[in-house]
Amino acid sequence: MAARERLLVVGGDAAGMSAASQARRLRGPDELEIVAVERGHHASYSACGIPYFVGGVVEELDALVARTPAQFRERGIDLRLRTEAVEIDPGGGRVRIRSLDGGGERWEPYDQLVIATGAVPARPDLPGVDAKGVHGVQILDDGVAIRRAVEEGSPRRAVVVGGGYIGLEMAEAMVMRGLEVSLVDFADQPMRTLDPDMGAIVADAMRGIGVRLYLGEPVEGFDTSPDGHVTAVRTRNHTLPADLVVLGLGVRPASGLAEGAGIETGPTGGIVTDRRMRTRAERVWAAGDCVETRHLVSGAPVAIALGTHANKQGRVAGINIGGGYATFPGVVGTAVSKICRVEVARTGLNEAEAAAAGFETLSAAVESTTRAGYIPGAAAMTTKLIAERRSGRLLGAQIVGEENAAKRVDGLAIALWNGMTVEEMTGLDLGYAPPFAPVWDPVLVAARKAADAVERDMRSES
Repeated sequence: MAARERLLVVGGDAAGMSAASQARRLRGPDELEIVAVERGHHASYSACGIPYFVGGVVEELDALVARTPAQFRERGIDLRLRTEAVEIDPGGGRVRIRSLDGGGERWEPYDQLVIATGAVPARPDLPGVDAKGVHGVQILDDGVAIRRAVEEGSPRRAVVVGGGYIGLEMAEAMVMRGLEVSLVDFADQPMRTLDPDMGAIVADAMRGIGVRLYLGEPVEGFDTSPDGHVTAVRTRNHTLPADLVVLGLGVRPASGLAEGAGIETGPTGGIVTDRRMRTRAERVWAAGDCVETRHLVSGAPVAIALGTHANKQGRVAGINIGGGYATFPGVVGTAVSKICRVEVARTGLNEAEAAAAGFETLSAAVESTTRAGYIPGAAAMTTKLIAERRSGRLLGAQIVGEENAAKRVDGLAIALWNGMTVEEMTGLDLGYAPPFAPVWDPVLVAARKAADAVERDMRSES
């Protein structure tokens, strides 16, 4: 009988546990021993749900947890919480791990290793950034700490630093908790992944729910009280009183453990893998927010921290470890978010990203409604398409609107994935009924307007 192999997974959230689960599905406990280590108090949870837990939309923490350690153990996966991997020895096929609850350190052997260390939040090197009351948002423990601070500390004023997805969602959470909220960003608009005209709509929506925006203002430091608690956020032009500060400055791949072992990382800082999620180190795989992947429109390497990608990449790694065959082709950068009533979506490239990738573009934006105008609840939405000059190939799309607006981006992502032109999109057979869309869906109207722009451009050159 062949010796039983040992799979060691470092990281117990989406990518790591998807890899472990898929490998177990294909290979039983007699063939493959699976051990997973996770430094936090929770595993297999929805980090994307943290703002909704903080805001009180989700009442119970357990609602964000997909599977408990006990449930994984029932499936033959030995998941160990509060256990941190501190060193990888690829040549020796082992990982040095440390118990964070006082159990010391030891080496764990592996035949196959999955690195799924996720991402770490950007934390500026500024005076006072480590003060009490300054919170990052990345793991479930962070959400627990912020909610406890809101419910037990009775803060009145919150300042969110950063105007990306997590910053805007946390600003909404603070508004829902009844706090006075200010948002600071060094850029001139929130949501820098959108074009400025679409970002301006988001800014207006934020002001509409009572958030004070301080845009184009880099943070210079954090004032503290004698007991070390944050009291204010200092920008270039203002000092904003704060009882609680949330850092929403984005994340970077947590690839330090891999780098320390000599495993290659790319220009994004993410671990380099092939399409099967193999690293350049023998018997070492990587998946999730710690890796870089390829943008299918620009062709450039990107690191995009999303649970959707992490689950898919973990699944691919697990299938391959289990003896099957699977690949992860890349991404087109689809993302959605919600700020109270306003939904935001984007896919592909914005105008600046397209220019950086070497494309010349034409754009078209249309204002419409989410339903037929005579149906109660019809709300405004703006749809913008970006197409390549001459070819008319769709390069990107953005949507800002109210209820039922954002998920229209899925159809646009499919068109983008399949290399459709905006002219081809004008004939798409989209679903129609008055409660769901106008007779001319905003996507079709935007496609027609973009196709007209491409045609006019071609005529002007002839």
